Amino acid sequence: MAATQSLFTETVWMLGAATIAAPLFKRLGLGTVLGYLAGGIVIGPVLQRISNGEEVLHVAELGIVFLLFMIGLELKPARLWTMRKDIFGLGLAQVLVTGAVLVPLAKFGGLGNWQAAVIAGFGLALSSTAFAMQILDDNGDVNTRYGQRSFSMLLFQDIAIVPLLALASILGGGVEEASTSDMLTNAGLAALVVVLMIAAGRYVLTPVFQIIAATGAREVMIVAALFVVIGAAMMMQIVGLSMAMGAFLAGVMLAESSYRHELEADIEPFRGVFLAIFFIAVGLSLELSVVYENIGLILIAVPVLLAVKAAVIYGLCRLTGSPHEDAIRIAALLPQGGEFGFVMFSTAAAAGIFSNATASLLIAIVTVSMVATPLTVRLAERLYARRETHEEMEEDFDGAGADVLMIGFSRFGQIAAQILLASGRDVTIIDFSADRIRQASAFGFHIYFGDGTRKDVLIAAGIEKAKIVAVCTQKREITDRVIDVVQENFPRAHIYARSYDRSHTLALRQRGVEYELRETLESGLVFGRETLVALGTSEEEAIAITDDIRKRDAKRLEIQAVEGIMAGADMLHTHPVSPEPLMRPKRRQIDPTVKVTGRDMA
Repeated sequence: MAATQSLFTETVWMLGAATIAAPLFKRLGLGTVLGYLAGGIVIGPVLQRISNGEEVLHVAELGIVFLLFMIGLELKPARLWTMRKDIFGLGLAQVLVTGAVLVPLAKFGGLGNWQAAVIAGFGLALSSTAFAMQILDDNGDVNTRYGQRSFSMLLFQDIAIVPLLALASILGGGVEEASTSDMLTNAGLAALVVVLMIAAGRYVLTPVFQIIAATGAREVMIVAALFVVIGAAMMMQIVGLSMAMGAFLAGVMLAESSYRHELEADIEPFRGVFLAIFFIAVGLSLELSVVYENIGLILIAVPVLLAVKAAVIYGLCRLTGSPHEDAIRIAALLPQGGEFGFVMFSTAAAAGIFSNATASLLIAIVTVSMVATPLTVRLAERLYARRETHEEMEEDFDGAGADVLMIGFSRFGQIAAQILLASGRDVTIIDFSADRIRQASAFGFHIYFGDGTRKDVLIAAGIEKAKIVAVCTQKREITDRVIDVVQENFPRAHIYARSYDRSHTLALRQRGVEYELRETLESGLVFGRETLVALGTSEEEAIAITDDIRKRDAKRLEIQAVEGIMAGADMLHTHPVSPEPLMRPKRRQIDPTVKVTGRDMA
């Protein structure tokens, strides 16, 4: 009972610190990340309200797992393949060159023998995925050229942690415990797990999500999403790879799934909460006593680390084709130590490569460098004139940034989509019917599962980038709910809507919808026109009559918007018109025997 009470108390302290510090630092222009760190330092080392910072950090690493899954969802395998040169070229060069420069500095800095210097140098060469990606996300720069190159380096570092941990074991003398056959077995097992995950993502997960979506239980979809992410992460950890890599791979495998946007919307709240707790936990784990006892060394080591890594990253980026401005941005974003450094230094201390005191000192250096990261980014912004617009923004990877976001893909939406796709326009289509998605997929359409009445789903589907939001849902009440959400949260969106009937059209116009069309208007006009032709009327005359009816209908709507649904009834043709259909009929009384309703006048 006491342990449970302690858990609740610590949770309240962390949530309170996040609630107060993050908005305050955001308001001061320092960013939420620095606010979370400051909040963690206050409630941990300063006020001593939470003492188990390292345990919190282990749990909060789920934030990195969710972050990598979200990034994976943004990258189709084809797009990931196009990034291979940056991942295995620039990323590899960054780890090797930075490590080679930092190793002698660590040796001369008195951290111990050359084995200790190697672990310290390559451990400090790694950067923080959580910090860098959070800053990119806050600035809206994830999909920029420099954002993608930054991510490529971070992704390779996540891969590199595996051989680096093996190197720590070798340097610590642990290699004798494992035979060559054992190492080959572990490598084969890891490869097998990767292949199984790829196969599951392609052939298993989508049918499973179709079954879950058909139940209509949203909470089950959320549970399934969490199960996929955490399960993939644990499988990778079991075979010796990082949890973050497992989650990323799971995201990539689902990047082309019709349920991508729904998964993204479901995972996003967990990602945000756990990342916030992660940054707070970094602040909690900062040992002020170690910092105080080694303040002189830390004040020298942290600036040197930031300067060396920034210089190496800038040079490599320039050599591989990045413009000066992008190279500065990347260098300012990735000079800090990373969370994997915590793992490496702890492993090295356990292997006897250096003492626990040295590991604590290195962890303190990494933590202080993380704290300095938002400041280095701010400093870099002063070195170049930040453009108001992002001309370097790349086209979105999966169509979520298309010109048109279509909500609803029933008969009406399918026909409208044909017009748009035939013109070469890219359209992001979301629908909440699992059956409709399955049927559309059979005809080659690629639509996404998502509830258009949810703000988070609309954001995930790219509404902020869309030029037009086409609401093509079937039911009037659903259409109204979608439009409510769009107008409330995205007031600049241009809404084109399918209306149910005449009264719905008038209601949509009153709400300021930019364009609406009754679902049966044009089909009814075409049907009547073709019937006339079949009765012997010439094609030209039938078209002229149709155009006249269309104009009358538009004029009636203008009158009804002011005078009510019964206004303009004199413009209806309730009896055969003679002799010429193109002449504007004289104003006359409606036959009292003919009952006319608003819906009949559609």
